[in-house]
Amino acid sequence: MSGKGNPVTRMNERFAIQMKMAMIVLGPILLVWPAISQDRPPQAPAANVHEPPPQAYADCQGKMAGETVQHTTPEGKVAATCTDSPNGLVARPNQPPGAKPSTQPKQSPAPRGASARSNATGYTIEQATSDRAQLHTIAFDGLAFLTGDFASSTFLPPGKVSDYFGFQYMRDIDAAQGGHNTSFLTRIAENMLAILDDSQRRKLLQLAELQQDDIRKFAEMRLPLIAAFQRNLSGDFPRGSNGLDRKAVMEYSAELYALDGKLSFDRARVAGGILRSLTAGQKEALARLKFGDSRTWPDVGEQFDKRRISHEDDVAIMTYASEMFSWYAGSPGADTYFCPERHGMYFGGFGMKTLPAMGKQNYSISTTLTSDSGEAFLDLLTAPQRKYITGLPDLQRKDLEEIVQTRRAIATELRRFLGSDVPDEQKVISLSRRYGQLDGEMSYFYATAFAQVSKTLSSQQKQTLTGMRVHDPADAKGPFLYSTPIQTETIANTDYLFGIKTSGCAPSQ
Repeated sequence: MSGKGNPVTRMNERFAIQMKMAMIVLGPILLVWPAISQDRPPQAPAANVHEPPPQAYADCQGKMAGETVQHTTPEGKVAATCTDSPNGLVARPNQPPGAKPSTQPKQSPAPRGASARSNATGYTIEQATSDRAQLHTIAFDGLAFLTGDFASSTFLPPGKVSDYFGFQYMRDIDAAQGGHNTSFLTRIAENMLAILDDSQRRKLLQLAELQQDDIRKFAEMRLPLIAAFQRNLSGDFPRGSNGLDRKAVMEYSAELYALDGKLSFDRARVAGGILRSLTAGQKEALARLKFGDSRTWPDVGEQFDKRRISHEDDVAIMTYASEMFSWYAGSPGADTYFCPERHGMYFGGFGMKTLPAMGKQNYSISTTLTSDSGEAFLDLLTAPQRKYITGLPDLQRKDLEEIVQTRRAIATELRRFLGSDVPDEQKVISLSRRYGQLDGEMSYFYATAFAQVSKTLSSQQKQTLTGMRVHDPADAKGPFLYSTPIQTETIANTDYLFGIKTSGCAPSQ
């Protein structure tokens, strides 16, 4: 990281410019962040087309779209690329039929999750979990946390709930680079809704009505964690405690993510049923909408009379519809992928990055905002202070590696809804609970490190940090339930998150 120039000046210049380009993926309605696949939806199989052998599917088991594998044929092994098909990832030979198997040494596979587009832009699971991407994202969160407050830390994109449907990757690899524009989610959602019939759209509305209580509960369950992290930052420890209790934070987070698993399972069940019921004509219409190229998505207008449904149901339906398309057109790899800021979402990074886009048309966030701001924050710190932050990638490494494996297992199980298999709901919830423990431990690491930095800041550093944050009087004020401002919620006693036993405060089982 560079120390040239004044980091505060550089930060303010970048921040002021880039904040004018920010994004809310659902426009004024919501902000959704997405996940991995390839650049086209699966085509309806043409008549008399030869079905690939079972081995072609087996060779791509556990792989990602765009990954190179050695495909076993009766003539020997040939280089092949894993590509999406209506029945899942399948190995497509990289040489013409009948050609002799290559005698060249086995080539290294493309980065997991890579496609032609992602190779060019670097959007892979490896990039998302790399030390560099993680460090800058964590540093950006640190900047947001130390310059924000409880209210600003509550802002959360609704798409961060149940994000196993490939939308993030579809957004990130868009050939038109429109994934960070406010119209992106709306356009694909409306196109999907236009293709569905009345009964299929009605199922999405019924799902939205069914899930509203749990969607709200998920947002409300985040608030005690945020309040505890704020207490830890200010040194407001309960008597008998020296700070956050790692195990308590992990177990609380486990219950939060168990709820996410339930929401994900029910969404996949309904979406899978609708997708299995598509007619040949509907599949043909979907095939004209290219995954990874929003230029192929026409403007079709609103498909629901929004005056007849609640705002919350509208947000949910648009989320479901957009993710149904990316799920249909995607792969397990697409569903596994996540952006670097997916974890430890209690420190205000989303509020500082995306809140300025609320309610604005044609608004986009620069893809370098997080890294530039994170680097400027690190530049401001002294060497000892910086070590608290730069040590976090190593500290979380095992957790992050297991998170990737866990997400892949959940995504694979949920995709069984697209076929004739019956997924295991308890397996999904159990995996989700483990996911929550891992994310909870990472969040504990972040909160502890940020508090250590805060304790050692000089008066000049604090003043400089305050100047790094750009405030707009027109920005909505929190607290928020997702992106909707609310009255301040009453937060139960959070002493149990500091290892102090209390009654009636822990999350319900």
